[in-house]
Amino acid sequence: MSERADSTQRSAISREPNAGAIVSPPTAEMLEAHLAPYAAHSARSRGRRFPEAPPSARTEFQRDRDRIVHSTAFRRLEYKTQVFVNHEGDLFRTRLTHSLEVAQIARSVARNLRVNEDLVEAISLAHDLGHTPFGHAGQDALNECMREHGGFEHNLQSLAVVDELEEHYGGFNGLNLCFETREGILKHCSRENALKLGELGERFLTGKRPSLEAQIANIADEIAYNNHDVDDGLRSGLLTIDQLAQVELWQTHFDEAKREHPQLDGRRLVHETVRRMINTLIVDLIETTRRNLAECAPRSLEAVRTAPALVTHSGAVAAQAAALKRFLFKNLYRHYRVMRMASKARRVIGGLFEAFSEDPRLLPPAYLAEVEAAQPRLIAHYIAGMTDRYALKEYQRLFVINDN
Repeated sequence: MSERADSTQRSAISREPNAGAIVSPPTAEMLEAHLAPYAAHSARSRGRRFPEAPPSARTEFQRDRDRIVHSTAFRRLEYKTQVFVNHEGDLFRTRLTHSLEVAQIARSVARNLRVNEDLVEAISLAHDLGHTPFGHAGQDALNECMREHGGFEHNLQSLAVVDELEEHYGGFNGLNLCFETREGILKHCSRENALKLGELGERFLTGKRPSLEAQIANIADEIAYNNHDVDDGLRSGLLTIDQLAQVELWQTHFDEAKREHPQLDGRRLVHETVRRMINTLIVDLIETTRRNLAECAPRSLEAVRTAPALVTHSGAVAAQAAALKRFLFKNLYRHYRVMRMASKARRVIGGLFEAFSEDPRLLPPAYLAEVEAAQPRLIAHYIAGMTDRYALKEYQRLFVINDN
């Protein structure tokens, strides 16, 4: 070995930590040093509703993600549906699998744009925590029940879950998440509710945007449920490949898959097509957003808030995605079998709400103790927190004579 090479090796070894030395954990600044200036940095967060000591060995947004994953509401998502009632099959998407798929898509986009993966993951995992049993049919039914009491909207319910309803910590109700995570969970909000939310509702009154991380999670949600509803629709037999031929986004990738793999058919061909659709949407989203960022050149998160929407698809791909959404609405969400399920869901939700409203003593003791304060909203919290199968069991307990 030459003298110069030996000197270089000794220098490299000297920079390594000594065996047995205590290595300090990386700071939030170190963990997020790779982020772009327009990203959300946890060290610059607007903070939590209740002050807490900084976490060690993780960032504030990593702490948010961990709290969400360990929450009761997150576990319940396993038994809440997207389109199909939970007992209809083991292979259909649930709110839990959907949330994981959204997080995976969102993290991929965030990584490519050098924004905060931990924040985008936390938002993605929490965005459906407030969904009722029985999917959108359950939400519509509960909203109707609550029409004279402020209505019901699952984004606001998700916020209520993380702000008040979770009971894991001694010092506060809820999960006490960072402002930026809570902001991302609240995708939509009426002016009336925005006025009540203070700083969190301000952007709905002033026309500002949320963080790029929140914008990414929002579109990742659409990518996930549109494409995976195609998969579930085909698996259930409610959709056919012949029907999907009218959808450009599907047919383009279906033809490509057939050309590249002429031996494929059945489920593998469907998976290959859906995989290609998702990839096209993600790549287009990244490329278009990069162009938007280059044109707008935001130098801070606050600049993102005052800019136009920056996380977008190109015009052509956005039109294809919109056409797919219209197709699913007409052919899947309005399929007679789905509508029958929706009718049953409305009957169950409406029956539960009416029974508890007429006689609050039917509620569990924990709710009965508080029911005098805000009876309709507490009943809505109870029903919204139910899984599909728990709601069905509660309905049977209340209305079926021979049930226990």
